[in-house]
Amino acid sequence: MQLAAPSGLLSLGLFLVAVALVTLLAGSLWLGCRIRAREQLPRPEEQPQLPPGGAVHEVREFREPAEIPKVDKTGHALTPYELAHSATRPSASQERPRWVEGGSGSFGSGGLGPH
Repeated sequence: MQLAAPSGLLSLGLFLVAVALVTLLAGSLWLGCRIRAREQLPRPEEQPQLPPGGAVHEVREFREPAEIPKVDKTGHALTPYELAHSATRPSASQERPRWVEGGSGSFGSGGLGPH
């Protein structure tokens, strides 16, 4: 029964642990602010510079997948390790692809398509 009885010493100990934890966190925040204040900002010559040719702009081109090598009937089947990554090459035609007349245009979702 005496172990189950509330003890003022136990609650005082928990309070002191909580105060010590808050003090530790506040001290670490204070120390981090001091360290950050001592850091020097980069000098202008250390800042990133534009390339000599000027700013690099986006290049828009249409690409098509590279062909998978064909294997004749007498050859062995290619394993995934013998294939290159899915490389692409610039398309011969740089015209923007349009919908095929009479095609669905809804990416095969069962839409009505052109009438």
